[in-house]
Amino acid sequence: MKVAYLGPPGTFGEEAATRYAPSATLLSCPTHGAVARAVESGEADTGVMAIENSLNGSVAETLDILIHDTALTIEGELLLPVVHNLVASPGTAIEDIELIYSHPQALGQCRAFLEERCPGSQRAAALSTAQAVELALAHRGAAAIATLRAAAIFGAEVLAEGIQDGESNATRFVVISTHQPEPSGRDRTSIAFEFSDDHAGLLTAALTQFSGRGINCTKMESRPTRATFGEYIFLIDFEGHARDPECAAALDGLRSMTSMLKVFGSYPQASE
Repeated sequence: MKVAYLGPPGTFGEEAATRYAPSATLLSCPTHGAVARAVESGEADTGVMAIENSLNGSVAETLDILIHDTALTIEGELLLPVVHNLVASPGTAIEDIELIYSHPQALGQCRAFLEERCPGSQRAAALSTAQAVELALAHRGAAAIATLRAAAIFGAEVLAEGIQDGESNATRFVVISTHQPEPSGRDRTSIAFEFSDDHAGLLTAALTQFSGRGINCTKMESRPTRATFGEYIFLIDFEGHARDPECAAALDGLRSMTSMLKVFGSYPQASE
């Protein structure tokens, strides 16, 4: 089996892919969009993409890919503890750092440390935490937020460990493929939907499809439709499998009142 992930080696995506399929061949991709395309083309059997962080919230890029860019389904999920570290060229002192590279999610998850220890430094986005190390090593006075593995791969010095804003920092990754798992008895279903019009009570009526059947919705948020300012696509995670009778009935009811309903997938919930 081949698993695509957001690379290069040394990223949390690589660690997630390894944990999900320890014996698989890994395929490094430059973006989450490239991860999806690798699975769509058959170059990889599955792909892992970060979708939510306990400190910084949802990963908008992944949500938008699932909504707009792919017909792939979510077949699984896993929770990965995340520890961030400040790394730089050997001999660099924290007080000399003028520029800090990392993935936008990592920068957001280390906000308190950066404001306290590197208040005058500029922040710069990188495609991944591993690429951030490469960029930092190429620029004098630069540092990166990255994994210890990435620091070791590229020969960077670790200036500070565990700089994330909370000790319980974790990222939820979803596994995408063309496969839809059978019900396991402990599943989660992820969906997106939008309405063709806008009036009071629409969202309440949609949620009643779940609450009226005793289905627990574990997460709800929205994303812009990309078509008109002020119009949104709603996303819900709920407990159960789309093939469970009550869940299937809720989805049928929701489908009758929405202009678009997309089921990203039903998949076994990750153990915490």
